[in-house]
Amino acid sequence: MACSTRQALLQALSAAEGRYISGQQLAQQLGISRAAVHKAAAALTAQGYALDAVPRKGYRLCGGDPFCPEAVGEYPAPVYVYDTLESSNRTAKLLALDGAVHGTLVLTAHQTAGRGRLGRSFESPAGKGVYLSVVLRPDLHTASAQTLTIAAAVAVCRAVEKLCGIRLGIKWVNDLYYQGKKVCGILTEGCPDLETGHLDWLVVGIGLNLTADTADFPPELQDKAGSLYPGAPAPVSRAALAGAIARELLAAGDGTGCLAEYRDRCFVPGHWVTVCTAAETYAARALSIDDEGRLVVQRENGRQEALRWGEVSTRPAKVE
Repeated sequence: MACSTRQALLQALSAAEGRYISGQQLAQQLGISRAAVHKAAAALTAQGYALDAVPRKGYRLCGGDPFCPEAVGEYPAPVYVYDTLESSNRTAKLLALDGAVHGTLVLTAHQTAGRGRLGRSFESPAGKGVYLSVVLRPDLHTASAQTLTIAAAVAVCRAVEKLCGIRLGIKWVNDLYYQGKKVCGILTEGCPDLETGHLDWLVVGIGLNLTADTADFPPELQDKAGSLYPGAPAPVSRAALAGAIARELLAAGDGTGCLAEYRDRCFVPGHWVTVCTAAETYAARALSIDDEGRLVVQRENGRQEALRWGEVSTRPAKVE
């Protein structure tokens, strides 16, 4: 059965806004047989859509958690959906190397070897999170790639607020928090053009915990990791939320227009922090986010530095 038939049925049922439409009316509207309507409805149910089919009343769309390209919604680039991947970033990078166009979206229900920043693993409970990667081909110098990390963090915040009504906070650089726990991590990986110094491509990987409960995380993360809806059904499908995030990311362009919102959501400035870099670990006061997205800190000896990379964790306030 053609994917376009499923998509056409989905659009017709969505437009009905929860009302029943008879099989005969759908067949006439879509220009197909009633048997084809029934077959398309069964295919949508298999993809995770919740459909009611009632004799003499017809069909009604009533939610569910569909996980398929159709559920992503209208999207300007190819969409690849997988039940399981080693890592969505790894698959997206292979696609990028093979010439994948700007905006190509990779979405998976489960990662067996999800990766975070600094070589850490990222826990990806099957069916309980939004795990996606987007291939970007920006006209941007490698040194300015930080703005795209900022854009990704803001894109997730915007999509979650629009679809879920939940406001997230940002811990520099790109960890997102809700109710004091980390609910989303972002990993950006790129390939520079050595002749021009510009990015050839960049892959933005996003892992958002949606319904995972405490028991879904290993013991060492149970006090730190959280979800938007721990142990409860989410009001939005994973694919729809992934599509909203990816569209927000593409709309953000090079990310320079996201800086003000990033600053507003970032809760690190004003706190004492522990800074971890490849070279050292030290205490400092976080002062601000500068125009390049760097975290400006002041060491205990009074010297100020602007951090482009690194890891920070907030500390208890120091007594002056």
